[in-house]
Amino acid sequence: INKEKLIESTLELADEGFRELFPFLPKEWLELNLTAGQLRALLLLYTNGPTRMSDISSELGVSMATATGVIDRTVERGIVVRESDPNDRRIVRCRVSREGERLVSGLWLSWSERAKVMLRTLDRPRLLAVKNFLEAMLEAGENTRGQW
Repeated sequence: INKEKLIESTLELADEGFRELFPFLPKEWLELNLTAGQLRALLLLYTNGPTRMSDISSELGVSMATATGVIDRTVERGIVVRESDPNDRRIVRCRVSREGERLVSGLWLSWSERAKVMLRTLDRPRLLAVKNFLEAMLEAGENTRGQW
């Protein structure tokens, strides 16, 4: 099997694996009662930390007006906070509030608990293979950061 076919079959397996891990998350995500844009903004801020509105707009691939509307609604929900930059009061940064952190942490915890159940069914050699795979993927991610 050539390398490209091996990559394709690996991605197909990864897709199946994610489908096993994520059936519990969509239900919980729907219970959040957030639009897709609000969830994307929340996850962006959770991942990146405090972010300027122009960067939020750029990262989400939407206009500044659309990003502002999305953030306005997340602020109203209490899951995002706007703060002035202490070094330059003209700059406003958005960050996840404690409530927002609680929501996102709950999503990751649900995923983690499902993953634990699945991983516990593996024998030691297969568990080590999964661990080695994930370490290799993280290394590949570091090595290719900024290339896509």
